[in-house]
Amino acid sequence: MAGDGGGMEGRGWGMATTALHTGRETTPERENSPPLFLTSSFRFESAEQARAIFAGEEEGNLYSRFTNPTVALFEERVAALEGAGHAVATASGMAAITMTFLAYLSAGDHVVISRSVFGSTTNIANSLLKRMGIAVTRVALSDLAAWEAAITPATRLFFLETPANPTLEMVDLAALCRIAHDRGIRVAVDNVLCTPCLQRPLELGADLVVHSATKYMDGQGRVLGGVIAGERKSLMDHVYPLLRNTGSSLSPFNAWVLFKGLETLPLRMERHCDNAERVAFHLAARPELSGRVLYPGLPDHPQRELAVRQMRRFGALVCLDLGSRQRAHRFLDGLRLAIITANLGDCRTLSTHPATTTHAKLTDAERQASGITEGLVRLSIGLEEIGDILADLDEALERSA
Repeated sequence: MAGDGGGMEGRGWGMATTALHTGRETTPERENSPPLFLTSSFRFESAEQARAIFAGEEEGNLYSRFTNPTVALFEERVAALEGAGHAVATASGMAAITMTFLAYLSAGDHVVISRSVFGSTTNIANSLLKRMGIAVTRVALSDLAAWEAAITPATRLFFLETPANPTLEMVDLAALCRIAHDRGIRVAVDNVLCTPCLQRPLELGADLVVHSATKYMDGQGRVLGGVIAGERKSLMDHVYPLLRNTGSSLSPFNAWVLFKGLETLPLRMERHCDNAERVAFHLAARPELSGRVLYPGLPDHPQRELAVRQMRRFGALVCLDLGSRQRAHRFLDGLRLAIITANLGDCRTLSTHPATTTHAKLTDAERQASGITEGLVRLSIGLEEIGDILADLDEALERSA
């Protein structure tokens, strides 16, 4: 099990140092890189020890479905980076989101969810939660009055993603948390686009932070993983029992890959942001794209001041609206360097058409309410030489005209 990640902060370490040195427990072999514990179960010295550990009277690993040393190291490092007391790792980002809903909501409860969350999150809200008798209200992410108006006596959770994927809409998170906490409501934030390097929701008042570790935490498109970070007692009382009994656990191999990925996360995020800013300003300068480029760092972005206030940098997603599905597809097909795929957060530049991929299962009305138009293209800017990225985008735009 992960330790108290907040202890790393007490040492005064910066983000990059924390990412490199948290969770460095070693075995008697004195390894410098953490070992990979590929085991389904663990031996006990006696039947009495087995009884005591299963009863919670003695600490120790039981079974890799719910405790594994490699997974625990990953959890500890994420908790330290987010400034959380604890973290629980899951098999994927959607597993983390689903477990957050199931751990903190019951039949008869009510959850308020922003309209501009990831497509699969909307699908879970529309299907699983409603079948369980959990009421769902969708509101515009940035509209604080709408969040407050949606509250009922049964509201137990606010769930949101800021910035949102793919529209990059944001909410004043500190103000939203005040509204929620005044009514005894928990706030869970999907922080996948920022990572703790760019935004730490817990410091702004959130209770829970959820990640698809598949994205930037891995950074190379290799494995699936998810994680929930927050206050230790809350996670152990609500999330951990669900993990133990449902088996939505992260594999030790994936945990090891993700643990190593975190070591370069701060460095990679700087380069991602450097390149994304160059791309956004370059595309915005093209006359035919005036007003069609979405990026919080652009001077004309309506929420730029909020982004400056609650994010350290503006992130690595750049979106542009090419006006129609036909031109969006021609643009994507014209790319030679950027890869067409539904993932994001890779070290390579990735591209997709959300309306027909990541958000295709939404209704037309849901996509329209979320700001996902037929012409919208999402670019996850990678770590390539910036000149090569810009040339690829320019050539694809010319081909798509």
